[in-house]
Order: sequence, then C-alpha cells, then structure tokens
Amino acid sequence: MSLGTFRRAAAASVVLGVVGSLVAGPAYAATPTPAPSGSDSAPRWSPIGIAAAGECKFPSENVQGTPWALQRVLLNELWKNGRTGRFAKDGPGGKKGEPVKVAVIDTGVNDRNPQLADKVEDGTSLLPPKQQGEKDDGKNDTVGHGTKVAGIIAAKPITGTGFVGLAPGAAILSIKQNDDQGSGSVQSLITAINLAVAKGADVINISQDVRAEGDSNDFALKDQLKAAVEDADRKGVVVVASSGNDGREGDTFPAAFETVLAVGASDRNNERAPFSEYGQFVDIAAPGVDMLSTVPAGGQCVDNGTSFSSPYVAGVAALLKGAYPDWTPAQVRARIEQTAQRTQRGANKFIGWGVVDPVKAVQSGDEQAAEPHEDPKLAIDRAPVVAQPLGLAETQADRDRRTGTFVLGGGVLAVAALAGGSVVLRDRRRRHEG
Repeated sequence: MSLGTFRRAAAASVVLGVVGSLVAGPAYAATPTPAPSGSDSAPRWSPIGIAAAGECKFPSENVQGTPWALQRVLLNELWKNGRTGRFAKDGPGGKKGEPVKVAVIDTGVNDRNPQLADKVEDGTSLLPPKQQGEKDDGKNDTVGHGTKVAGIIAAKPITGTGFVGLAPGAAILSIKQNDDQGSGSVQSLITAINLAVAKGADVINISQDVRAEGDSNDFALKDQLKAAVEDADRKGVVVVASSGNDGREGDTFPAAFETVLAVGASDRNNERAPFSEYGQFVDIAAPGVDMLSTVPAGGQCVDNGTSFSSPYVAGVAALLKGAYPDWTPAQVRARIEQTAQRTQRGANKFIGWGVVDPVKAVQSGDEQAAEPHEDPKLAIDRAPVVAQPLGLAETQADRDRRTGTFVLGGGVLAVAALAGGSVVLRDRRRRHEG
C-alpha cells in the first residue's frame, strides 16, 4: 500500500468512526423544561410525563446477546430454590404456586411479544375510547413504553435472545392510563393505583412521575395520591416508582411518598445516570442506561430512563413477595435497600442506599427488619459504588468515539513510521550510490 493510499484509508476510517458515533448513539431520556418557581398562580401539577420513550420499530428483531444489566446478575443464583416470581408458600389468602401479580400502570402491555405471551393476566384501560364501540383491554400499546417496562419485570426466556425478565414467573396486570397523545392525569393515576389494589396486585410499578409547580404543595390531588399509595401499603402491596428524568434535584411524586420505593437510574459504573432525578427522597438506584427490553409484537430494543430502573427493582420485589408472602411492604423495601451495593455506610441523595443487588436481596435469609440500617463495615467483595452529581456511562456512542480515536492515533503513528522509514531508506540508497 502506498503512503497516499494509507493516508486516504486512515482518513476514511476516522470519518466512519465519527459518523458511527452520531448514528449509533442512544438518545438519553429527554430533559423537560424546568418548572417555574415563585409563581403567583395557584399551585398545580405538571402533566403526567412518561419517563422515557425511545424510538424503535414494532416488531423488532431479537437481540441474541445478554444485556449488560443482566450480565452482572447470576440468574441461577437469583432463581435458586424456585424463586422466579411465584409464591413459594401460602401467605395471606393462600397463594402457593400462584404467580405474583405485578401491576404495570403505563401505556398498556402488548402480549403479542412471545416473551410476554400469556403473561398479562388482566388488563384495563382508563382512557376514553377513540371511537364508539372500540374496546381497549390494556393490551394495546402504541407507544411501546409499558411493554418494555413489563418485559424487564417478567419476560420469559425464549430461544434467540439473552434477554429475560428478573421475575419470569410473575404475572402482569396492565392498567393503561397514558398513551402517545399524553393522555392521563394525576386523577387517573390515583384511579389506577386504587384499581390495581382492588384487582389483587402484589406489586405496583409506576414508571411515571409528576411534579408540583408553584410555592406550595398543600393541595387536594397530592393528598389523594398519597392516600392511594398509603392504602396500597396497608393492604400489603409494594409500590415502586421512578424518580424521574429531569436530571436535577427535587421531589417527584408518587416516588417521594414515604410508602413508595423511589428508584433512580444508575449506569455501568454504578453511578447516577446524568438524567436521573435526585434528592433525599431517592431510596435505591438500578440500571437505567442502554436497557434492553421487549417491544409490541415481538423482539427487543434499547431505551434509557428511570422508567426502566423502576421495573428492575419491581422485579426484585416480586421475587421477594413470592419467597416471603408474609413480609410487609416495609420489609420488602428495607431488604432491597439494605442489600444494595454501595461504598458508604448510609444513603445519599444520588443513589439512595446504593445500586440494587438482586441476588443478595433474594438470597440473604428469612429475617428482615422493617427499616434499613447503616453498615457497621463495608463489604470489600462488591463492585465499588461512587455517588457523583453527574456520572456518565460509556454508551455505544462513547465506544465508537473511543474506537475512532484509536484508529486516528494508530493511523498517525503508522504514517510517522512510514515517513521515517522512507527517510532511512532514501539515505541508505544515497550512501550506496555514493
């Protein structure tokens, strides 16, 4: 290869690396416009917002590899002793052998995906029909958001993909209260929570959040929402909710209520993902970057957001409910918090008590207090957790850019070597000629 040809090839490689980083990089959860403060108007709620809605086609292809969020989990250990999301013994009402029921309050759950076939035990839509006579049973998901959430919780293993839900033995109760038009409200969220409890949910996942605008939070809808999650707690239902994707500090609801397990997003380094809402209300963090999950009609795709951290934790809660049906929601929350991976003794406002450790949560014994406590000493056999205001994961785009940098650097070194070799060869020829 001539020097000119090599230079052209190196330049082309760099261009391809740059283009690849632009095309392949995932879109992080959008950051909404900050809510106004000091407003003279009456306090009000911002509209219900879906925490993330990535773009992918429905159906999609099966992804053969195992996603990073599952590579760190020893699934054989997680599901040891049959703990896959079914009740191992009789609890209140006697449910031995039955699937734990997880309510997904979202955009619907499409069970035409083979990994969710026969998983949606019940479905309801709270949205008004778009035309007379139309029926929506909660299994029509035009957004794909609820289907992704359900997959992270309970997708069953199939040939052709390494993706599976954390609690594949669990059943899904789909309550549709939002769609691609932004329908849904705080009132419909309250109705959805009450309905989930009435239909026998054991765990409720809410991958949505609302924020109060104005100077005061003391108004009726907040009280009604709080009453709904507290009623669920009293009736033994574990409520898990995402912290939100504003990327700033501040309470969001229902996550900030005491009886709700508030979940922020972590990256591959166990740091807070840059979009994850943070504050003292955050109880736990879970993977939320480059999250692979099921989409309507078949296949999987990748998305980002606390939307997908919350069901990761809800899946662990389902495993604990199945293993310990007599535990209170407070005990389930405390076990998840107590066994989280962290490098400090207590909680912090970025990742709460740490990054969830599914295996340790499920396999740590039959006794659990109702409150987490600080570790007297830190375990040294776990991956370090560093809580920082902005923790950036290495996404595919980062890897592409890094590869492009290596190609460029290698090309420069190769060109320099060729140029130096040419000078040496020229001088040698001159000496021989002389």
